[in-house]
Amino acid sequence: MADGIFIGTGGGARQAIDLRRANRHGLIAGATGTGKTVTLQNIVEGFSAAGVPCFVADVKGDLAGLAMPGSPTAKTHAAFAARAAEIGDTGWAYRETPVQFWDLFGEQGHPVRTTVSEMGPLLLARLMGLNAVQEGVLTIAFHVADREGLLLLDLDDLQSMLAHCAERAQELTTTYGNVSKQSVGAIQRGLLQLRGQGAEHFFGEPALELTDLIRIADDGRGVVNVLAADRLMAAPKLYSTFLLWLLSELFEQLPEVGDPDKPVMCFFFDEAHLLFDEAPDVLLDKIEQVVRLIRSKGVGVYFITQNPIDIPDKVAGQLGNRVQHALRAFTPRDQAAVRAAAETFRANADVDVATAITELKVGEALVSMLLADGSPSPVERTLIAPPASRVGPVTPDERRVLIETDAVGDKYDQAVDRESAEELLAAKTQAAGAAAAEAKASTAAEKATARQAKLDAELARQAERDRIAAARIADRQRRDADRAAANSPWGKMATSAGRAASSSIGRQVANEIGKQVFGTTRRGRSSSGGLIGQVMRGVLGGLFRG
Repeated sequence: MADGIFIGTGGGARQAIDLRRANRHGLIAGATGTGKTVTLQNIVEGFSAAGVPCFVADVKGDLAGLAMPGSPTAKTHAAFAARAAEIGDTGWAYRETPVQFWDLFGEQGHPVRTTVSEMGPLLLARLMGLNAVQEGVLTIAFHVADREGLLLLDLDDLQSMLAHCAERAQELTTTYGNVSKQSVGAIQRGLLQLRGQGAEHFFGEPALELTDLIRIADDGRGVVNVLAADRLMAAPKLYSTFLLWLLSELFEQLPEVGDPDKPVMCFFFDEAHLLFDEAPDVLLDKIEQVVRLIRSKGVGVYFITQNPIDIPDKVAGQLGNRVQHALRAFTPRDQAAVRAAAETFRANADVDVATAITELKVGEALVSMLLADGSPSPVERTLIAPPASRVGPVTPDERRVLIETDAVGDKYDQAVDRESAEELLAAKTQAAGAAAAEAKASTAAEKATARQAKLDAELARQAERDRIAAARIADRQRRDADRAAANSPWGKMATSAGRAASSSIGRQVANEIGKQVFGTTRRGRSSSGGLIGQVMRGVLGGLFRG
């Protein structure tokens, strides 16, 4: 084990992490103030010196000190020098570690971005706290976007896509299952909360290329990527989801390497309990799967937490290298943690683990590492080696210079907003609106023409009705005038005279015809002729009177 990552001295022997077993993951646990951060810093320095790139989440800002060498004038110098002498670390000396700074918000390091599509619906559902039904709707939105070639890059794209799905709810429900506007609304509210946590800075382009995290410095040391997580801790779901996304991306992109001579990369997740708090079973299964399988990609994952029982059993079972600092057994939960920690170590007849855990001093820990054959070493009470870099934060000016002079440069500093779902859907909506307006205009013109024709026909019918009515009125007026004229005194006189004249003329004509037809004597008539003559005279006289 002399060729591994030196941890400290315990049981009269060097305790170290075997590089060939470093991808079997690990755990650093202990109460606040027991020395976890110093142990973490020492282990990270060791991996870097061995040429292994690392990623660390800097929760308190202390790990930024990795970038600067320790100082003989620091108040910790005397204690560190004494510790190095006590454990026989003759090669101990102050030295900086090559570092790259990152920050999801782009304030204390290079911006870290990923696209909504790369994050995927499962992790986004976890990030927004969606239930199973809402997660299903979110998955449908991702599927439709993929099928229709709509890129989901940032939160604006996802918001537009969800609104698009709500408009097509009936169609999508028939094809994929229920897509209710209520579920879409719940997801939209979740997106609003994400914006409130600053997640809009995390989603977009240029997206982080994982090769920029796996760098080797010119001197052969692994570059340590330090994520500024002090502000990120205020958004624990964003923090934990980001870490899980990073592991998932590494698992998907890195090739299988089995058990290499040393890890391809090592991850250190501080405040690891945030990764598991209130996580649904499906997410725990995802974490377990990634932790278990990423080992074959040559990646080691180390969790740092105050209490070992914060790590679910099915994940804790994958952690072969263990450093346990002191625990305080003040509460029943603390006592349960002590028992759980004691039971996870390989027994050592010389160490009473349950008692030692509560007695460990600062900078002392119970250590058990995987041996070359893969079995855990017997637990040893170990004095932890001091770090070579600064214990504490860097100044703003030091951070700025380090950011400006690292290998990443300004590659991620300027956000890019290329055409994606939001722009395409907006253009589609605009085109549909223009077409609808054009169709509406055409329809309106046709309707106006039809209305005018109908009005013209109605006017023509009304004019005909008016003409007929006027003709009837004129005819009635003529009849009334005729009757009025007939009933006047002069009219009556004319009528009587006419009738008299007609009667006289009629009698004369009748007499004359009678004479000609039937014959009469000068003084008298024959009996038959007289009668017939009288009749004819009566008929002809009536005709003339009429």
